[in-house]
Amino acid sequence: MKPASPVGAPQAAPQPPAREFDAELWRRLLEFRVDAPGAALPFLVRLAREQHGWTLADAQAAWFEYLRFLYLARRAGHAVTPSNEVDAVWHLHLVYTRSYWDELCANVLGAPLHHGPTLGGAAEDRRYREQYEATLASYSRLFGESPPKRFWPPAGIRFRQQFETHDRRRSVAVPRAALYAAAVAAALALAALALSV
Repeated sequence: MKPASPVGAPQAAPQPPAREFDAELWRRLLEFRVDAPGAALPFLVRLAREQHGWTLADAQAAWFEYLRFLYLARRAGHAVTPSNEVDAVWHLHLVYTRSYWDELCANVLGAPLHHGPTLGGAAEDRRYREQYEATLASYSRLFGESPPKRFWPPAGIRFRQQFETHDRRRSVAVPRAALYAAAVAAALALAALALSV
């Protein structure tokens, strides 16, 4: 039995027969929790706070996609590469070292899962792009549906994205078009004021 997606991904076209779905691994992943009961700052709340603009619902959906990535890491049959959104969940989980290594890797996955960042350069870019495309194909094959674009954008978008972070308590992010329009409006207002004097 393949799990349903809570994010309503469309059904993929029929694929060649997949390796048998590992329902036991999927059950262990779904039952896995990072937090100890009663945690004052739960993992998903922290994730939403650290990913600027994410709601708790976004964090929950990203967590589900992270669980699917973990499944793929064990069952796809090839090296897998996460989306930037899934990688953000992975990065935060790695900070919870006991949860990640002692519980997830040892007890749920049954093997270590190391994070291997790029070394840079054209060959690495090509390798990670190919791995990501294979990951998307394996997602469709093993889960029977296309990955949701919100959390798994096409490779052309995933590898074009650039991330910048800022402290929302000290600054605001304004789209360039809005900033440009405001600057032009201010300049026109000043020019009109100067002409009227």
